[in-house]
Amino acid sequence: MHPVVKILIGVLLIVAGVYWILYGPSASSLNARLAPYLALLGAKSVATWNDFVLLLNGGLPPLIVLIGIFIVWLEWDEWKIERELAAEEKKEKRRKR
Repeated sequence: MHPVVKILIGVLLIVAGVYWILYGPSASSLNARLAPYLALLGAKSVATWNDFVLLLNGGLPPLIVLIGIFIVWLEWDEWKIERELAAEEKKEKRRKR
């Protein structure tokens, strides 16, 4: 896969992580939707569920953003090295002629 495609995937991860941070689900909105199902499962309190959602919203989006930044950085460096190698190969061909 070409490095530019991988860079675009990394940028997509960054945008998705930032979107999740800004507009992601809150514990109260999920609580209203999932409370009947949690009651069927025998959950007496949804406080544990709220804590879990809080951890997910606090931990996953920054991790996704960091993974996206890492991918963009690696692929940008790979693309730069490929261009430098192609330029060196052109110089070698010119010297041989």
